[in-house]
Amino acid sequence: MMEALILGIVQGLTEFLPISSTAHLILFPWFFHWTGELDTLTFDVALHAGTLLALVICFWKDWIDLIFRKQKLFLLIVIASLPAGIAGLLLNDLVEHTLRSPFVIALSLVLFGCVMLIVEKLKSNRPLEHITLRDALMIGIAQAVAIIPGVSRSGITISAGLFQGIERQSSARFSFLLSTPIIAGAALLHGRKLLAGAGGQDMGLFIIGVIASAVTGVAAIRFLMSFFRKHPMNVFAYYRFILAAVILAGLWLRR
Repeated sequence: MMEALILGIVQGLTEFLPISSTAHLILFPWFFHWTGELDTLTFDVALHAGTLLALVICFWKDWIDLIFRKQKLFLLIVIASLPAGIAGLLLNDLVEHTLRSPFVIALSLVLFGCVMLIVEKLKSNRPLEHITLRDALMIGIAQAVAIIPGVSRSGITISAGLFQGIERQSSARFSFLLSTPIIAGAALLHGRKLLAGAGGQDMGLFIIGVIASAVTGVAAIRFLMSFFRKHPMNVFAYYRFILAAVILAGLWLRR
């Protein structure tokens, strides 16, 4: 239960910070030798359901506004969701069995940390309302790349928005809205296995993790929306570099 609680807190904090929640959910069991249900993609997705709840709590007014008054932006979010949805369906087994590797995570952390530093130097001043179809497709394709552990969905989609000239706070809001249907789809896909009892999962672990990730997810979203008004993503890029160094050191010590 304590391990599930810790992973729920980790998920809630890291899902929206551009430091890769999936990487942290893989690395914690790897570092501390936690095994079983906690070290599975199904448990990871259950924790993502908690952050989905956090997104609904923080952005339900935005979604009502999108559905009834800003249908064009709503349609762009739907279109931008398609690449990641397709990637998730086609590459699910590859991710679960091949890419959940500490070395892959370390490489992704460094590579996309550099991307974050580069895009922060670009001029980005367009508001959310000025997002075009091309912008949405570019951000959607970027989100599909986040299926690779260590990339960070929020990090790469915010970076894609900045690259397209969209201001940081608007890029973050679009990123969070865009993540909602993807997380919901992944939760439904793996939730069917969970509810069917395909592996005899301990539901108590899942409930604790979901609640913890939802509560901390709300706190993380509110912090970031305030943080991005004045500050760039640089500090998160530097954190990614440090984490990658720790991972590589751990791999070397385990040889």
